[in-house]
Amino acid sequence: MTRLILASQSPARLATLRAAGVDPEVVVSGVDESQLHGLVPADLALGLARLKAAAVAQRVAGPGLVLGCDSVLELDGRALGKPAGAHEAILRWREMRGRSGVLHSGHAVHDLVSGEVASAVASTTVHFAEVTDDEIEAYVATGEPLHVAGAFTIDGLGGAFITGIEGDHHNVVGVSLPLLRRLLADLGHRWTELWAPAPSR
Repeated sequence: MTRLILASQSPARLATLRAAGVDPEVVVSGVDESQLHGLVPADLALGLARLKAAAVAQRVAGPGLVLGCDSVLELDGRALGKPAGAHEAILRWREMRGRSGVLHSGHAVHDLVSGEVASAVASTTVHFAEVTDDEIEAYVATGEPLHVAGAFTIDGLGGAFITGIEGDHHNVVGVSLPLLRRLLADLGHRWTELWAPAPSR
C-alpha cells in the first residue's frame, strides 16, 4: 500500500477518499490563501492546490504521496471561495439560485521520493434550484455553507438545492477520483496501490 498524505482539513474530502478505499494521513497545510490573487477561477484553484501540496511535502518525512486540493466556484467569471460570514452567504445564494456555476477543484500530487509533481483541474457545472429566501436563510443558519467553497454542499444539507450537475460528482465534494487516478499514473503509481488493506476477521 502506498502512503497518501492529504493536505486538507476538509471532512468531505477525507470521507470521499475513505469511501473509495483510501485512508490517508491528514496534515493541514496552513497556507495563506490570500497570497494568490488576480487569477481566473480555475488557475486559482490549481495554484492553491499546488501551494498546499508543496507546503506539506516540506514538512513530512519518508516515502509517500502528498495530495493538495482546493475548490473554487466560478459564477459570472468570478472566483467564489468560502463566504466571509452569514450575510455574504445569503447574498451569494440569492445570486446563485436558479442559475448555474462551475466548481473548479485543483489537484496537486507531490511524490516525496522523486520530487515530481502532477497537477490538474477538474471542473463540474452545478445547477442550483430556485430556492426561496426562507430556504436560504434556514440553510445559512445551519452554518454548513460558511465552511465550504461556493457556500454549498452536494453531499450534505445543500444537496436538495442542487438540481443537477454536468461532470464528476466527487469533484463537487472536493476531490475528483478519476482525475486523481490519472495524476497517480502520470507519476508512475497505480490507484489500487492506495487501497487500505481490508480488516482481518
